Amino acid sequence: MQTSFSIQTHGQGLYEFTREVNSFVTNEDVRIGLLTLFVRHTSCAVTIQENADPEVKTDLKNFFSKLVPPTSDPSMAYITHTYEGEDDMPAHIKSALTQVSISIPIVEGRLALGTWQGIYLFEHRDAPHDRQVVAHISA
Repeated sequence: MQTSFSIQTHGQGLYEFTREVNSFVTNEDVRIGLLTLFVRHTSCAVTIQENADPEVKTDLKNFFSKLVPPTSDPSMAYITHTYEGEDDMPAHIKSALTQVSISIPIVEGRLALGTWQGIYLFEHRDAPHDRQVVAHISA
């Protein structure tokens, strides 16, 4: 059981797609299993994060921007990969610090997410992108 999600981004930040993933899992009618989500890009990530307070998304975006600034920042003068823009290599670094795949148990036909947990694509580039996340269920 496998599908792919297309997530349109409009710059750096977290984009929730929990609803779409829940729908996929429900339609597959698996009682017990494991869902794996894998992002097919090297400048974004997938993560599980709080979905109740939007300030969490803002703070995470701001933290990673401060942790890994664009290559135009003097602290990043050592970076050599700049051909694709000042946000490209920092996006690769952020992606290396985060996750390209996550696994979520399926229990009694539902994702075993906690009350305030949501599934997000974490975009690390400034420009809009069409991101692809592959979902696979092992039953």
